[in-house]
Amino acid sequence: MIEIRDLHKSYRMGSNSLHVLKGINFSVAEGELVSIMGSSGSGKSTLLNILGMLDEADLGSYTLDGVPIKNLNEKIAARYRNKFLGFIFQSFNLISYKNALDNVALPLYYQGIKRGERIEKAMAYLEKVGLADWAGHLPNELSGGQKQRVAIARALASDPKVLLADEPTGALDSKTSYEVMNLIQEINDEGRTILVVTHEPDIAAMTKRIVNLKDGKIIQDTKVNQVRALENV
Repeated sequence: MIEIRDLHKSYRMGSNSLHVLKGINFSVAEGELVSIMGSSGSGKSTLLNILGMLDEADLGSYTLDGVPIKNLNEKIAARYRNKFLGFIFQSFNLISYKNALDNVALPLYYQGIKRGERIEKAMAYLEKVGLADWAGHLPNELSGGQKQRVAIARALASDPKVLLADEPTGALDSKTSYEVMNLIQEINDEGRTILVVTHEPDIAAMTKRIVNLKDGKIIQDTKVNQVRALENV
């Protein structure tokens, strides 16, 4: 599903150059649930931005579902993101003046789906995450866990190949974090490919494979015995 080969990324810092990714190699098969860990400055955010087509590597190759991701203009990158990827963010990134249902339906609007079908699909995904009764509520009327569930429903709405979750539990208390991870595990159980960026070891333990970054390099890539989130709720 994802193939990364000899990936390098540097940024100009005045007259200097900061080499952030230093020859990253890894692959993710369809249906995997992988966590990416690393301290601040390890390169995990840069790697996630490249995976999400928000940035592009200087050297190396990135292939997603057999499609080379290279030299994309913003229009094509946006189309590919909407086709291939669903995003879950630490800060939820919900539109404050739209209710939960309209937030979930938004990716379908960009796919050109008619409103009636958008609303039907969005409601189905809200039901999936247990929030059908909150469809008419604005984000400021929802708890942190509910907001993240809406964000997960929105990420799923366009039926993406891969979910990219950037610190999805970072703004949540432990109990709510485990409830969100249980939902992510259930989605993965259905065969969805998911990458989770986290700095929390207990959250990483709920995935099936942990990739550790340090100073722009992968220092460890280990399959683990997954801890089920429900055991902690």
